[in-house]
Amino acid sequence: MKGQQTPRIRIEPERSGTDGTGAAMLMQAYGYTLDEWQRLVIDCWLGKDEAGQYTVTSAGLSVGRQNGKSEALLARCFYGLVVNGEKVLFSSHQVRSVKAMFRRLVNMFTDKKHPEITKEVKQIRYGIGEESIELNNGGTIQFMSRSRQAARGFDGISLVILDEAAEVTDEQIEAIMAVLSASSTGIRQIIYAGTPPYTGCAGEVFRRFRQTCIVSAGKGENKKNSWHEWSVAADSLKDIDIADKKLWYEANPALGYRLTEEFTEEEYKTLDALGFARERLGYWDKPAEAVTELAIDAELWDSCRSEEPKPDGKTAYGVKFTPDGSEVVLAGAIIPTGAKARITLLAVEPTGNGLTWLANWLNERYKEASVVVIDGKNGADVLIDKLKPAGGGAWAFKDSIIKPSAQNVITAAQGLINDLHESAVTWYSGQDELRESAITATKRPISGGWGFGGQTSAPIEAASLALWGCRISKRNPKKQMRIG
Repeated sequence: MKGQQTPRIRIEPERSGTDGTGAAMLMQAYGYTLDEWQRLVIDCWLGKDEAGQYTVTSAGLSVGRQNGKSEALLARCFYGLVVNGEKVLFSSHQVRSVKAMFRRLVNMFTDKKHPEITKEVKQIRYGIGEESIELNNGGTIQFMSRSRQAARGFDGISLVILDEAAEVTDEQIEAIMAVLSASSTGIRQIIYAGTPPYTGCAGEVFRRFRQTCIVSAGKGENKKNSWHEWSVAADSLKDIDIADKKLWYEANPALGYRLTEEFTEEEYKTLDALGFARERLGYWDKPAEAVTELAIDAELWDSCRSEEPKPDGKTAYGVKFTPDGSEVVLAGAIIPTGAKARITLLAVEPTGNGLTWLANWLNERYKEASVVVIDGKNGADVLIDKLKPAGGGAWAFKDSIIKPSAQNVITAAQGLINDLHESAVTWYSGQDELRESAITATKRPISGGWGFGGQTSAPIEAASLALWGCRISKRNPKKQMRIG
């Protein structure tokens, strides 16, 4: 069985031709063979009318993770830069998503196997927050993390890519639209791409554009918008049989190609019903009010930045599974004698890679750390079982593994906030992803208190749990470990 290559919802303006074939051929020359579904989407995005103008001004793509959305965006960017000389702004909510796309394009433009492209590069800027590529033909691409920047300093942009579109807010889209202007070739396009909004994220912009496309298409009034969506057709979660593998293949075009049924099986076992329906089956549930109050002031967080080497001292680890079960985050904390504590982000990995690597990593260090605190209903029990197998395991010491209660999570978050105010904790200045998580985390209501929330809160949650565990644990193994 293979994934469905045509979307359940397909809204496209009429076109006379397309540059999509050329974009696919260009990608093929550089080692990327686009899937049928990706070519279908690219054909639409690069569709032209009889006058040779692109027919799509605003486009939306909703497809589950690991299906190849990034390759479709990469193809659009690469063709726009090399052939059209477009001025592109690539924007994503998370820093690592921005860096990943930047690295992929840099690799293509610096590949010595293709000197015809490398000689077209005028300048590549690698500075944090200033990543960009400029070509001799006038084409440029600049990269922006929406959680860190507004759309300042970006002029004359003709193509905007909004990855992780569920996180786009009204304020952000207003700033971005202000820099979008038609180029000399008449190109002016904005692309929203992502998965359905989850409870607690912004979501309003992505939802509104989706609804606009569906309503206008229903009235026969769609002129310049496109929407491609791989999803299940359901009005509520109870209408979806998430165990039906036929639905898996209908909602995931890469299933049976690059996305395996075994991987999807693991997600099915790990995620709750709503998380699986949303992340893997493309289900759009009803919107919920977003939590917008930030938990940590950016200036406060930055005041605890440190360039000092990691200290030695009592050590603990924190593990946080994201609410949708798609990622697991590992953080560490050290409390030296008579000195400030240090928190460190150690790893962020897709749960699709399994948990054996994490269990092995922790099992190798059980004699060196006081405690490991593991939180998240989608994965915590599985990891704990791997750490404490039948017959006893590496983490068999009493209270060496803690699965925190809601009150523990509240205490950990507020304990970290207190330590920040009292300058009792530091973080290493090179950890951009930890910083991004800290300054964008919101206050998530929990049992009368609050913990950290938001799509990128897992790293700061893991760090707070590690620090909390380190402070309350009575164990302090003689052998110390270096992390950081």
